[in-house]
Amino acid sequence: MTRRLISSGSSFEAEIGYSRAVVDGDWIFVSGTTGFDYATMTIRDDVAAQCAQTLTNIEHALRQAASSLADVVRVHYILPNAADFPACWPILRERFAAIRPAATMFQAGLADPRMKIEIEVTARRASAPDA
Repeated sequence: MTRRLISSGSSFEAEIGYSRAVVDGDWIFVSGTTGFDYATMTIRDDVAAQCAQTLTNIEHALRQAASSLADVVRVHYILPNAADFPACWPILRERFAAIRPAATMFQAGLADPRMKIEIEVTARRASAPDA
């Protein structure tokens, strides 16, 4: 199986030296993703809005890997302020309630003070896409 790198076009990827996602066989590892709109490199101030944009960014990476949120098996949520996490729950419930991946929330500083949430996912496709 070949390893394939997926980019979002974010300037962070080139500046830091990582990929938005790595596909290895049926596994897809999506890097910690934030609420930046990568087309404009802007970010909203509201944690819930950032959470929604973050999931949109993750969905985009998964689509490039012939996958979707339905294939997510593990989620890590990272927030600088744990008290902000409940504001994200309605969005997370909407996107993950049927999937119910294993999940962990961490409180930790993020690279940019404007970032209020970072989400990392691991997905496994049911079967490899046709080459």
